[in-house]
Amino acid sequence: METTDKTKVKGGEFLIKDTLYQDVFIPEEFDEEQQMIAQTCHDFLAAEIFPNLERIDNQEEGLMQSLLEKAGELGLLGVSIPEEYGGFGKNFNTSMLVADVIGAGHSFAVAYSAHTGIGTLPILYYGNEAQKVKYIPKLGTGEWKASYCLTEPNSGSDANSGKTKAKLTDDGKHYVINGQKMWITNGGFADIFIVFAKIDEDKNLSAFIVEREFGGITMNPEEHKMGIKGSSTRQVFFDDCYVPVENMISERGNGFIIAVNILNIGRIKLSAAAIGASKSVISRAVNYANERSQFDRPISKYGAIRFKLAEMAAKVYAVESANYRAGQNIDDAYEALVEGGMDTAKAKLKSTEQFAVECAILKVWGSEALDYVVDEGVQIYGGMGFSAEAPMDRAYRDARINRIFEGTNEINRLLTVDMMLKRAMKGELDLMTPATAVAAELLSIPEFGEEDDTLFAAEKKILKNLKKATLMVAGAAVQKLMMSLSKEQEILMNIADMASYIYIAESALLRTEKLVAFRGAEACEGQLNMMRIYFVEAVDASQKAGKEALWAFAEGDEQRIMLAGLKRFTKMNAFNVKEARQQVAQQLITANRYCF
Repeated sequence: METTDKTKVKGGEFLIKDTLYQDVFIPEEFDEEQQMIAQTCHDFLAAEIFPNLERIDNQEEGLMQSLLEKAGELGLLGVSIPEEYGGFGKNFNTSMLVADVIGAGHSFAVAYSAHTGIGTLPILYYGNEAQKVKYIPKLGTGEWKASYCLTEPNSGSDANSGKTKAKLTDDGKHYVINGQKMWITNGGFADIFIVFAKIDEDKNLSAFIVEREFGGITMNPEEHKMGIKGSSTRQVFFDDCYVPVENMISERGNGFIIAVNILNIGRIKLSAAAIGASKSVISRAVNYANERSQFDRPISKYGAIRFKLAEMAAKVYAVESANYRAGQNIDDAYEALVEGGMDTAKAKLKSTEQFAVECAILKVWGSEALDYVVDEGVQIYGGMGFSAEAPMDRAYRDARINRIFEGTNEINRLLTVDMMLKRAMKGELDLMTPATAVAAELLSIPEFGEEDDTLFAAEKKILKNLKKATLMVAGAAVQKLMMSLSKEQEILMNIADMASYIYIAESALLRTEKLVAFRGAEACEGQLNMMRIYFVEAVDASQKAGKEALWAFAEGDEQRIMLAGLKRFTKMNAFNVKEARQQVAQQLITANRYCF
C-alpha cells in the first residue's frame, strides 16, 4: 500500500493507503490562540450555561436568545465567518475545537450548532454577495438567530421528497411558500429560516432565506422531548409566505445539493460536540467514583468501575483522534483548492464534500461513543444516576438525539459504503485492485517471517490485515450480489462497521505515534494503552461483522475459504487488556477528571 501525500489525500482512501503520522493533525498541536479560544468557550459554559441548566431546560422566556447574544459578543458565533463579514475567519479545525468544547453545553450546544451551522452556512457558502452582506454580520453577532427548515412530516431521511411548495407571483417579484416543516431547532425564536421547497412541479428542492417579518409564518407550541428540553423545537407552517425572489439561495433546484453538503459539515461537527460532551461526562463519573464509598473504599478502587472508566476514555480518545485528522484533511483540501483558483466559498464546500465518507463515519462513531459514555456514567452513579437530581439524568436524555440528528446512524452507515463504491465506479478510488490482490492472497500459503517487535509494529500489522479483511468482504459482496447489494442493508452495515473501525483505530494509532515522537513512549503510557484497548475492540468487532456478512451471502467452498481468510486477517497477539484498563483508569482517578 502507498503512503500519503498530505495535500493530495482523498476521502475514503484510508482503506487502501497507509498514512504517515507526520501527515495528521492531533489536538495536542493546537496553538496558543486556538487554546485561548477554547478557554473562552470553557469560561462561557462555566459562567453562563452550567449555572442556568434548569432555567434553560424550562425554556425561560428570552433566555436562550440572550445566551446566543452573549456568545456572539465573545465572537463565538463568528469563528468560521470571514473577517470581511465581521467574523474571525478561522480554519475548519478551529471551528471543530469550538464545537468540541461547546458540546458539553447540553441544550445550548444544540441551539448554538443549529445557528452557526445549518442556519448560517447555507448563506455563507451558497449565498450571493448581497445576501452575505445583509445577513452574515447580524448572524455572526447573534442580533439575528437562524434555523433550518428541511424536515417534513413525511420526509425525514428522504429529504428530497418534501411537499412544501414555492410559486412565483405573476409580477415575478416574490415566491409564495406554502407547507409544513417539523422538528425545527430554534424555530420558536429564529429571525431567519433557511427553507427548502419545490418550485411548481420541480423534482428537486430549492432553498430560500425567509425572514420572520415576511409574515405568513405560524407555529405549533414547543415540542415536549425526551432530552435537549431547553432547545426550541417547533412545527413551522408557511401559509402564503411571500419571499422576495432575491432571497433564493444559489439556483433553482439546487436546494438538495445545499442540504446534503451542509449536512456533511453538520455530521463531523456533531461528532466533535459529542466528544466534548463525553469528556464532560467522564470527568463527572470520575469525580463521583472518587467521592462515593462502598464497603469502606471509594468505588474508584474497584475493577468493575475502572473497567468502565477506561473503556469510556479509550472510545473518546480514538474518535477525537479521527475528528481532528479529518478536520485537518478538510483544511488541507481547502487550501489546495483556493491555491488552484477556486472561489473560497466553493472551496469550503468542495473540501468537506471530498471527505463526506469520513464525516458520515464520525457522525456515527461520535454519537455512539457518547451513548456508551452516558450509559456507563449512569451505571457508575448507581441509584443516583437514575435520579433527576443528579447530572447523569440530563446527560443521558440529551445524548440520545445525536444518533438521529444529521441523518440517522443507519442512513450514515449505508452512505459510508455507498459513497465509497460510487467513487470506485467513477475511478476516483481504486478499490478493485487491492480487493483482487486480497482475493488472490486467500489461495496462497501465508508467509511467516521474523516477528517485528518495534513499537507500533503489531498495530500496523493489525491495521494492514483489517484493511484486507474489509476489502475481501466488500469485494466478494459486490461480485456476488451485484445490483442487489444496495438492498442488502444488513450486509452494507457490516461492511461500514469494518471500514469505520479501521478509520477510527488508525487515527488513534497515528495520534499516539505522533505523541510518542514528541514526548517519548514513557510520557505517553496512557495514550498507548487507550489505543491498544481500542484495537482489541476493533479486531473483535470487525471479525464479528465480517463473519455475519459472509454467512449472509457466501456459500460452500467460497464461504469456507473466506472465513479462513477472515480468521487469518483478524488475528491479534495476546495483550493484557485488563492491565491496560487499570493503568488508564488510575490516570483518570489521580487527575479526578478526563485528562488525555
